[in-house]
Amino acid sequence: MKIGLFIPCYVDAVYPEVGVATYKLLKSLGLDVDYPLNQTCCGQPMANAGFEKQAIPLAEKFEDKFKGFDYVVAPSVSCTSFVKINYPRLLQGKHECTTSDKIMDVVEFLHDVVKVNKLPGKFPHKVSLHNSCHGVRELGLSSPSEQHEKKFNKIKDLLELKEGIEVVEPERPDECCGFGGMFSVEETAVCEQMGKDKVRRHMETGAEYITGPDCSCLMHMAGVAKKQGQSIKFKHAVEILAAGI
Repeated sequence: MKIGLFIPCYVDAVYPEVGVATYKLLKSLGLDVDYPLNQTCCGQPMANAGFEKQAIPLAEKFEDKFKGFDYVVAPSVSCTSFVKINYPRLLQGKHECTTSDKIMDVVEFLHDVVKVNKLPGKFPHKVSLHNSCHGVRELGLSSPSEQHEKKFNKIKDLLELKEGIEVVEPERPDECCGFGGMFSVEETAVCEQMGKDKVRRHMETGAEYITGPDCSCLMHMAGVAKKQGQSIKFKHAVEILAAGI
C-alpha cells in the first residue's frame, strides 16, 4: 500500500520534530511512505472562522496532491477529522472527493490498519494521556466517557508497547483542554480557565510528561503550564512511539 504523509501547516512550522518522528516511525515499520512536496493547509482555520469558501481551493489542492495514495496519514486529529468529515460537503458538485475515505490519524492507522503489536526502544517515564476532543468524538481513538460502552483507548494501547513507560489518565479523561482553535481567540478567559483545570488534573497524576495525538492541545496546555511555572514536559504521542528508532 502507498501512504501519503500529510504534515499540517502548524506542525510543519512549529513542531517539525513531530513530522520527522511520524516519517521515521512509518518507515521503520517497512511501509511505503511518500511526502508530497508543496503541501498546504487543509483549510480548517478558514472554515472554523466562518469563511468556508476560502477553504474550498485548499481542499481541491489537497485532493489533487493525495489522490494517488491508498492512505493519507497525518499526526493531527483535528486536521484529519476536518478532511474526513467536511471535505465531502465542501467539495460536493465542485471536485471529486476521495481523501475523506483515505485519511487517518497516525495512531488510528498504526492501531487499526498496520496492527502494530511491538515497538523498539524505551521510554522509561510516567506519562499522562490527553485524549483530544476530535480524536475521541470524531475519529474514535478512545471511548467517550458519556457513552455506556466498553472502554478502549488506541493511543494507550500503542504507548504501552514502549518498554519502561507508565501511562496514566487524569480525572475527566476526555474533557476538553479549552483550546478549540478559534474558540481560544473568541473566548480567551474561558479557554484559559479550562486549560488551567486540565493541566492541574494532568499534574495530579504525578506524570513527568503530558502526551496526546494533537499538537494544538499540547501547545495550549504547555503555554498554560509555562505561565504557571510548572515543570511538566510535553511530547506528541508519535514522538514517544518513535523514541529510540
